[in-house]
Amino acid sequence: MSPGLDPVTLALTQNRLDHISRQMGWVMTRTARSPIFSQAHDFSCFLADAEGVLVSQADGIPIHTGGGGFAVRALIAAFGHDFRDGDVYLLNDPYTAGGNHLPDWVIARPVFVEGALSGFANIRAHQSDIGGGAAGSYNPEATEIFHEGIRLPPLLLIRDGHVRQDLWQLLMLNTRTPDLLDGDLRAMIGATRIGAEQIADLFASLGVAETNAYLKGVLDHADRRLRAAVAQLPDGVYLGEDRFEDDCFVPMDIPIKVAITVQGDAMTVDFTGSHPQIRGFKNSSVANTWSGVYTALSSFLGSDIPRNEGTFRSVEIVAPEGSILNPRPPAPMTMNTIAPACEIINACWEALGKADPTRSCAGWGKPGAPVTSGTWPDGRTFVMYHWAAQSGGGAVDGRDGFPQQGGVNSLCGLVIPNAEAYEQLYPVRVVRQELRTDAAGAGAFRGGPGVDYEVAIQRPVQIAFRGEAYTSRGAFGVVGGKNGATGTIAFLPEDGGAAVSPNGGYGIVRVGPGRIRISSPGGGGWGAPGDRDPALVRQDVLDGIVSPKAAAEVYGIAGLPDPV
Repeated sequence: MSPGLDPVTLALTQNRLDHISRQMGWVMTRTARSPIFSQAHDFSCFLADAEGVLVSQADGIPIHTGGGGFAVRALIAAFGHDFRDGDVYLLNDPYTAGGNHLPDWVIARPVFVEGALSGFANIRAHQSDIGGGAAGSYNPEATEIFHEGIRLPPLLLIRDGHVRQDLWQLLMLNTRTPDLLDGDLRAMIGATRIGAEQIADLFASLGVAETNAYLKGVLDHADRRLRAAVAQLPDGVYLGEDRFEDDCFVPMDIPIKVAITVQGDAMTVDFTGSHPQIRGFKNSSVANTWSGVYTALSSFLGSDIPRNEGTFRSVEIVAPEGSILNPRPPAPMTMNTIAPACEIINACWEALGKADPTRSCAGWGKPGAPVTSGTWPDGRTFVMYHWAAQSGGGAVDGRDGFPQQGGVNSLCGLVIPNAEAYEQLYPVRVVRQELRTDAAGAGAFRGGPGVDYEVAIQRPVQIAFRGEAYTSRGAFGVVGGKNGATGTIAFLPEDGGAAVSPNGGYGIVRVGPGRIRISSPGGGGWGAPGDRDPALVRQDVLDGIVSPKAAAEVYGIAGLPDPV
């Protein structure tokens, strides 16, 4: 306990900060214009102190928030302390502004109490389109960041409560969906205003000096909690690895290697030996790499450990410059919050599982949801993310993997949207969205099965294929568990022409009306399949997740009938 701080007040302070973050998220969900926010929750809220250190990241997606402090500190470095009450700032660039990738825009609002800068209320949100070479701004053909959309250093968007209309117009001219971007930015601005007001109320209730002491206290407490968790691991060096099988253009072996060194209550996470930066857009910014590591550590070491930047003071991260995990400009990187974020987490989990096998988690199915875009009859652009085709999660000791999940990078923070809502919002009809059979990695606890997904697209579209799900090995099993199945994807033209599939996992095609058909990957299993409760196997057969044939051959339980 920090000297002089009441433990009850300390706990209440952290909980209140987390509630403010969640309240910002509720405002965003209810006011944003894009389904990517109102339906899928592809945004995250985080709070920072006056020095740009995160004190709460309770709402949203871990891969967004873990590196949020990089963005706030880049803002402070750019503007010094020339902040005013009522100012709002905007940034996105991964090289100059602490961004993770260009589509994730950060709105940051400084908070003033009694005339002094006291903190920042922030939202990072993935915009529907920010220009670049492909609608939706996922451009699998990008070979440099200039192909990926507008780059924003830390910018003053609102001064003394007044919007800079020249900058606003510049932003609207650099998107294919200005109607969405206009409304979404206003939602972000409004949500940070609510957050700033709530932070000011916290200072008013405790007093400025005492609140600052408790903000320091929650960081110190988180540091102690993670150190205690790390100290329970045996000292040693533990290796993990995941890989890509292409650079978006040609087959290549691209390893992501990590060595995690545990020494006492401290840890070094070293990516030396990972592949150099690549031509395609699967390079990872520093903020994204750090977020990936933080996501892996916090999820492995304990769900009750606080989520702020104090948590990771004892963790040193080494990512050599010029590598795929810390590239030099102008390397492209729009895919990085998915790939290699998922590979970073997988590699860290593999290494940590060697340090403590009882806590090991099987691999989650790799993401592979494509993006389709086209135009309405009036010329407006639509951009649809096929989140409903997400993969199955990995199993752990005591629990099967999630049937579907929004990506290990989100730890289920990304929401699978309702089919009915998307049929109203886009020119599509959902034909099928059902759990796969025999795709889940077998085990005492099996992986999530993923889905068979088919949607009829009723207008000509551009499809941006963007998925490791169709090229990588299946999600890995642990402690004797089996790998999950890989995925498949194809577009079937309405006119009966030949099916279209990506060359590897990536590429852009332009097609007429037709159907996208996807089988998403399953998650890996935990423990030997022979140790699974026979009653659970029988239920899986009744549910269509395991076939009678697999029940007999994999689990050793014969004579089960096909589900009705």
